[in-house]
Amino acid sequence: MRLLQISSAKVFGGGERHFVDLCRGLQARGHSVFAALRPTNEWQSRLDFLPAENILHVSIRNSFGILSANKMAGFIRDNQIEIVHAHVARDYIPASIACVLTKNAKFVLTRHVLFPLKPFNRFALKNLSKAIAVSAGVETALQKVFPRPRIEVIPNGIDIENWSNADHGKLREEFRFLHSIPFDAPLVGTVGELIPLKGQRDFVLAANEIVKSFPDAHFVVVGKDNTIDKKFRRELKRLVKVFRLDERFLWLDWVDDTAELLAALDIFVSASHSESFGLAILEAMATGTAVVATQTEGARELLVEKELLVPIKDPVKLADMICSYLKDPEKRQGSVVKAQALASEKFSLVRMIDQTEALYQDVLQQ
Repeated sequence: MRLLQISSAKVFGGGERHFVDLCRGLQARGHSVFAALRPTNEWQSRLDFLPAENILHVSIRNSFGILSANKMAGFIRDNQIEIVHAHVARDYIPASIACVLTKNAKFVLTRHVLFPLKPFNRFALKNLSKAIAVSAGVETALQKVFPRPRIEVIPNGIDIENWSNADHGKLREEFRFLHSIPFDAPLVGTVGELIPLKGQRDFVLAANEIVKSFPDAHFVVVGKDNTIDKKFRRELKRLVKVFRLDERFLWLDWVDDTAELLAALDIFVSASHSESFGLAILEAMATGTAVVATQTEGARELLVEKELLVPIKDPVKLADMICSYLKDPEKRQGSVVKAQALASEKFSLVRMIDQTEALYQDVLQQ
């Protein structure tokens, strides 16, 4: 198959990791994979396995990008693209128009977030063949716009072996040594773009409670504030300073290999207020790192032990759950074993590629 994947995202996050993994997996299976990206994107280097001529730079500034649709249509015709797959909301309508202009290409989209689509998409995307939801929660949201037969749930997948087969002891020591964290200190961390929705403020508030029971605990926050003024990052660091926890907090913009970070943690925390899937949670599960999460759609889908889920925006209960886990290593290990088994069984990258490939084949037969 000849496939065009479209993403106008500027920065690299969970949705873009999915995009890269999907492109790599489909290419490895012998399909011709092309990508349409915004010219100013910061993550094209992660697609270095694609030939340069397979990448189109196109500026999609809003949902009604007629010029970008025309440019994509020309690229689709020139490369005899069979399926156009869009991954960001503002790309949906231009991608749909491009398929209409070329007449033969089929249009597929993936919805990575829970936020509802505008009702006009019901009419604007009439040529949609399939809408992929990354979780049951996203599926429910999509049903308000598209007919149920057009929606398919395909959960995100990761290369489970990349995390589960790593030398955790060695990675743990290397990370802690590099960042001057005592090998025997409890280490609790979170990963995600620095925005209020991801709950880092609640994480900091919970940390202030945790140190009352575990005074030697350390904390790591991985994530970048992509705003111009970095206001939220400054607010978080001020809060840490008020609590006099400066020396206990490590701030990292990004880590290319999350396996090393996750192996170093005793507990991974997802304090999000909304999570459509929770890719970082899944990576922690596969690594064998204990997880505590808020009751988001994504966490409820991933975690078997619902008692590990705490109310959203409740840092005290979040701290209580983390402390109970730190006090009971045996319970923690039991949870880890269950989580690793579930990650391997239901959320492997191979399974995701299988399901996506089957969906494409079904679409082409329609």
